[in-house]
Amino acid sequence: MIKKFLVFVVIINMSNLGCSMGADNDSRWKLVWFDEFDGKRLDDSNWIRCHRGKSDWANTMSDDPRLLEIDDSKLHLHGIANDARVEDPAPYLTAGITSKGKFSVQYGKVQIRARFKSAQGAWPALWMLGVEGQWPANGEIDLMEHLNFDQKIYQTVHSEYTVKFDKTNTPKSGGTAAIKRDDWNTYGCEWDADQIVFTVNGKLTHIYPRVPSAGDKQWPFDQPFYFIFSMQIGGKWVNGSGATNPEHYPASMSVDWVRVYEQQALLGQ
Repeated sequence: MIKKFLVFVVIINMSNLGCSMGADNDSRWKLVWFDEFDGKRLDDSNWIRCHRGKSDWANTMSDDPRLLEIDDSKLHLHGIANDARVEDPAPYLTAGITSKGKFSVQYGKVQIRARFKSAQGAWPALWMLGVEGQWPANGEIDLMEHLNFDQKIYQTVHSEYTVKFDKTNTPKSGGTAAIKRDDWNTYGCEWDADQIVFTVNGKLTHIYPRVPSAGDKQWPFDQPFYFIFSMQIGGKWVNGSGATNPEHYPASMSVDWVRVYEQQALLGQ
């Protein structure tokens, strides 16, 4: 039997990544979209609330006004134990927002400053989905996922290739990064036609490269992506270490700001 192996080489030009400094101080990047959450209400030109769905990340989403607030120029997404199970049988209620239909970006630098109040069963996440196609073929970029009381976060890509075809995790689809769990941290990526470079607090944490020989299914990241910020409670993954503990709630994720930059060269400047 002849076995075929996928071989790839990743060449990284560190001088072009700019991962050791803030984009605000780097002339190669231009700020093209942001939200500082400095109003009194969610800016509906940028965002809509996430609605409940069957997937683990969305099956406790609710429009309950207690779950989303903007205060002191920060967005707060709360998760609570449901105190009205007769009207809604979900054991917990959570909030999320998405820029779907409002804003999307293809390539650039994304930075999001956030913090969370941890709990057993809590699963806050900052992530992006491709505009065209159905999951997983449209692609997913997870800038930050946090589980329970972990001192680390997960950064991952998903695609039809990673979910259905790649049995060896080649190239490696994700990694973890240590954080000071209760502090503000900045999560993001630098993304172009050849690779997605994940960062935490401006430092490189993981690189996912495009591998042309793997085909189009490996790289659905050549289209616009929109944001999802979700404060979820429960699910197969987060409950792998134990059941959700109702005594730990309410929990929350707070977002200070989100900023999107494009390279000056891409803007023709």
